Amino acid sequence: MAEKIRCSHILVEKLSTAQELLERLKKGESFAKLAEQYSIDGSRRRGGDLGFFTRGQMVKPFEDAAFKLEKGQISDIVKTQFGYHIIKRTG
Repeated sequence: MAEKIRCSHILVEKLSTAQELLERLKKGESFAKLAEQYSIDGSRRRGGDLGFFTRGQMVKPFEDAAFKLEKGQISDIVKTQFGYHIIKRTG
């Protein structure tokens, strides 16, 4: 398994918002554009880009989901204490 991976995410407060965004992504909308519009954290300015990270740097549910993804793949909705994430592995 990859030692260091790169991901982007969209973080929202409501499950219903996350579900709507996931549907829009499945229809081909831009991950970066949706992150810029909807994400509630600072990564929104970078289209959701979180940069590279290793195991132990992110909260466990997020990390578990992120490390299961193949490059280019988008996760299902992941709930953490911060809200609802949609994760895209970019590298």
